[in-house]
Amino acid sequence: MNHVVLLGDSIFDNAPYVAPGTEVASRLRAVLGPQAGVSLLARDGSVLQDVAAQVARLAELPAPPTWLVVSCGGNDVLPLVGAMQTPVRSVLEAAELLASWQAEFRRAYRRMLHIVLSRRVPVAVATIYDAVPNLAPGLRTALAPFNDVILREAAACALPVLDLRLVCTEAADYAPSSPIEPSAQGGRKIAAAIGALVHAHDPAARRTVVYGAAA
Repeated sequence: MNHVVLLGDSIFDNAPYVAPGTEVASRLRAVLGPQAGVSLLARDGSVLQDVAAQVARLAELPAPPTWLVVSCGGNDVLPLVGAMQTPVRSVLEAAELLASWQAEFRRAYRRMLHIVLSRRVPVAVATIYDAVPNLAPGLRTALAPFNDVILREAAACALPVLDLRLVCTEAADYAPSSPIEPSAQGGRKIAAAIGALVHAHDPAARRTVVYGAAA
């Protein structure tokens, strides 16, 4: 029996932004069926360093997990948005700034992933979505280096990837009350994609596969 544990931030813990029963965890329970379990340890507002405390809570769950699915990192990038709008003298100087932020993000992401993998349970990681309504094209492009970190670290550890950039592609996938959170529609699509990953991916294969929108 599958027992999927959701770790990370409000991408999974989106209940405050949608009607009851339409949040990601509830949708995932419906996708996986009554014989499966879903535990939500993700917390709205969490950053990468907060995942360690979530992992520590695995011991409190009534059954051992069969999958740990992590969506985290967006809140680590969010504080950089203001700095990204600071004038620079050249495109190269801007790229150097992005490189330094990317390096710091990589260190934090590696620390987080090391902690999650230490539990020796199959792990899947999610990218940071970038179709947020009214997001400037430049800011969308600036997210790419951080998603590159997630993809490279996943590949280095032979982990499957849930690419949320391929899942939440429409304005309606984002909550009207807070457009950086998944809406009920977005939550349904995320849950369907997680379900497809869990059903299709063989952890024993030790290979990275990118999963997007569920068929």
